[in-house]
Amino acid sequence: MSIVNQLMAAVLAVLIGLAAGSVYLMSDSSKTMLIHQLESHGQDTATHLGLYLAPYIADHDKAAIETTVNAIFDSGFYQQIRVVDADDVPLFIKTTDAQISDSVPDWFIDLIEITPPEMTREITHQWQKAGTIFVQSRAGYAYEQLWRGTEQTFIWFVILSLLCLFFISLLMRYILNPLKGVEDQATALSQQKYIEQAHIPRTRELKQVVLAMNMMVRRVRTMFNEQAKYIEEIRRTAYQDDLTGLTNHRATMTQLNERIDYRNDYGPGSLIHLHIADLQKLNTELGVEKANNFIRACASQLKEISLLTEAPILGRIGGSEFVLLTHITDPDQLSRELNKLAEILQDSYQQLSHTQQEKVIFIGATAYNEQGSSEQLLVNAKLAAEQAKSDNTTICCKGIGNPELQSSWHEHVSQKIISGDIFLQSQPVKQLSASQEIVHREVYARILNQDNKPCIAGEFISVVKQLSLMTALDKSVLRSILARLKQSADNQFAVNLSNDSIKDTAFCGWLIYKTTKLANPHNLSVEVNETSVLNNIDQVTLFRDQLRQTGALFGVDNFGINPAGFSYLYTVQPDYIKIDGSLIRELDSNDEDRFFVRSLVTVAHSLDIKVYVEHAERETQLSALQQLEVDGSQGWVHGIPERL
Repeated sequence: MSIVNQLMAAVLAVLIGLAAGSVYLMSDSSKTMLIHQLESHGQDTATHLGLYLAPYIADHDKAAIETTVNAIFDSGFYQQIRVVDADDVPLFIKTTDAQISDSVPDWFIDLIEITPPEMTREITHQWQKAGTIFVQSRAGYAYEQLWRGTEQTFIWFVILSLLCLFFISLLMRYILNPLKGVEDQATALSQQKYIEQAHIPRTRELKQVVLAMNMMVRRVRTMFNEQAKYIEEIRRTAYQDDLTGLTNHRATMTQLNERIDYRNDYGPGSLIHLHIADLQKLNTELGVEKANNFIRACASQLKEISLLTEAPILGRIGGSEFVLLTHITDPDQLSRELNKLAEILQDSYQQLSHTQQEKVIFIGATAYNEQGSSEQLLVNAKLAAEQAKSDNTTICCKGIGNPELQSSWHEHVSQKIISGDIFLQSQPVKQLSASQEIVHREVYARILNQDNKPCIAGEFISVVKQLSLMTALDKSVLRSILARLKQSADNQFAVNLSNDSIKDTAFCGWLIYKTTKLANPHNLSVEVNETSVLNNIDQVTLFRDQLRQTGALFGVDNFGINPAGFSYLYTVQPDYIKIDGSLIRELDSNDEDRFFVRSLVTVAHSLDIKVYVEHAERETQLSALQQLEVDGSQGWVHGIPERL
């Protein structure tokens, strides 16, 4: 019960006590007054009867006495009238039961006892005592008057009490409103949301409480921000190049290994290798500051190209070397972008040096078609750059584009997706505990290639994106999963949504509606890639709130590798995160990775967010993850994906 309701209950109890006391005092006072009134009424009647009946009593004229007494008694105000002679011999007695109106409840009669007094009057005639008259008024009259007064008092009390309670409630809510704000602050603080009350109450006690709560909120927010900045600094130190802000050699190679060698889901693309010719000579001619500016310009222009496709991998792998893995496969588009890049960088160099030099950079590009390792792909791109340098040209592309083959493959993929001709595989996420219970199974979409052989997502997903069919693919996957969830309450699945689906409000509305129809919505987990979250933070937050109302879970996939950091967790508040596999590949042997992952786990757990990791391959990794208090893991160590 809220404090306002408790105070209202206390006020009501006091009012009831006052009312009970008032009714008791009023009843006692009214009872005394009514008894006096009955005495007075009985005495007057006895006196008047005595004056009138004196000669008849003296003559013992019972007929006249009876007639007179009956006439008065029939008025209904009397309970008994007795007339006796001088020797106390009854001449006439008229008695009736105490008649009480039906409007007076029995409990009231039992509660309050009223016995009307019997009033007497001696009768004299011709200076001699003729007899005595005894008159007792009717008690029913007193009960009726007393009940009517009590009833009216109670009605007015109820009306006035309700009015008082209403106004007292408004007053107390106004006075105690800051406490509601403090309650909201405490609830928000438990969810890592920081709210400060702008209105400071004038009441001294409440003012101190509000000021103390505001101070605590500011301190907790400062602590969280400092922790986030500290972890961001660790991430930059371990995984970013100080000069350009791009990922460094180790982080870039780890991400290439993750996407090409392990996940193998990047799809067709191109690896671009940019090499600055003779960096030492450049430093000598331009000076360190200008040379650094030129290096930053190279990084900036490569960033522009990376924005043309989703999920690129861009990094500086050496003092004079950059690599970019992009989904650009069209030879004309790639040639156009690389020529533009070379032209801009050549102009940038001329502005810095004020001299003409034919070749400052060499660019090599090679195609990636889900075959070969990341190491071999990088070697091919470097060889292409070396070929450009030997041919004294700026750009050299190898193996880029096969329009006829691409057209046939695009048509095949589109037919499969549009018709819903897909099949599903799943891989479990298991708790890092002795029981190793399955948290859920992450679902992967697969299709058959033109030879009717299964192909992984990397072989067709880029085509699906190019054809704008990602939403259709996601809907096909979800239809199948929703059907399985309805069949059995033991099924628990996680489905990864694309960036296109998250931006499609109609799709999100459809998914929310379907989720509300599930008997066990908590068995469905919806995951979104970290890049998609950062690119659509408002839409994702709204979708997450709607999903939470249905009871389904929400997670962030590939967590921890985006340069934008992870402060968005405070806004999005997912149920869980999945740390990207590139961050745990060397977890059991690298202190920097271990420290960074521990920091991520600490932040997530402080927000009541569970932490899982992707692509665990070795038992030594699981042991390290347990020490870091990670909640669960997914990867080949638990088995390869199996067909549903």
